[in-house]
Amino acid sequence: MESWSKKTPAEQNAAIDACFAYDDVLRKGGHFAGGEALAGPDKVVTLWKKADKLSVTDGPYAETKELLGGLLILEARDIKHAVELMSKHPGVTMGPFEIRPTEDIAPMIRESEKRRAAKK
Repeated sequence: MESWSKKTPAEQNAAIDACFAYDDVLRKGGHFAGGEALAGPDKVVTLWKKADKLSVTDGPYAETKELLGGLLILEARDIKHAVELMSKHPGVTMGPFEIRPTEDIAPMIRESEKRRAAKK
């Protein structure tokens, strides 16, 4: 995998265009539920709170050479279907894609609401 910064502008544009074209395929198939680009690590801050003291540091929490470029939210039947959909995404050639199912936290929210209402 060649570093993004080492690609020529034409190579970068071709890669971006291929990714967005496949995003359109996902949309047409009813699988694209949302997505956002993320700013680079030079714009990241990490917050920590220990012993009631807030600490703010520049940069990402983990020291890594990989870059999290964005998030795609897909509608897929299951994890295997998500792998099938993303295996065709041109961006997978630029680095790893982490596929993670969402978690339904509605029950947790309801229980928290009950506890907070009881404290009032």
